[in-house]
Amino acid sequence: MSNTGFAPRYPVVPGDFTTVEFGPTPSQTVGPYLHIGLPWPDGPEVVTPGADSAITISIRALDGRREPMADALVEIWQADADGVFTHPDDPRPQTNPAFRGFGRCPADATGTARFSTVKPGANPTGDGGIEAPHLNVSLFARGMLNRLVTRLYFPDEANAADPVLESLPESQRPKLISTATAEGYHLDIIVQDPNPDGDETPFFHF
Repeated sequence: MSNTGFAPRYPVVPGDFTTVEFGPTPSQTVGPYLHIGLPWPDGPEVVTPGADSAITISIRALDGRREPMADALVEIWQADADGVFTHPDDPRPQTNPAFRGFGRCPADATGTARFSTVKPGANPTGDGGIEAPHLNVSLFARGMLNRLVTRLYFPDEANAADPVLESLPESQRPKLISTATAEGYHLDIIVQDPNPDGDETPFFHF
């Protein structure tokens, strides 16, 4: 079939592919390669295990059949115990030089990723409000074109005034509240439920 009249998406000089002006590539499923290329040795250690105030956060990923997603990978991004982020946009000084703020961990056979971290402090919003202590959580897994983004909150904090939780229907808010464990806190992430009022975890656009 002739393509006469249609300009190529990425025009090049014939025989010279160095002239191409590349654009964004289409989304691809994560595939099995995240366990090969993405983890690194200290990935789940936002702070050194056993350090002062260190706790264990466990996050379990379950599919629509409530079966463990053993090939998933979980990332967390959070403030430190004072509510300070390790980012250039947050000019406040860090008080814990061992705190990284970011963790990445592949799930085990039970679909669970475990992180050594500290409980974050509350942090201010741009409009003068306060966000309750929380972890920003990203989930990657085979068959998904984009990561899923959600949050983990803590059961022993003043969550009612958090603007993100407040934006959700009241029935959805408990799905983001972790449960206390002997080592720290735990949250189940359920990626799918055919019932709109079912157990599916709320996810956010990013």
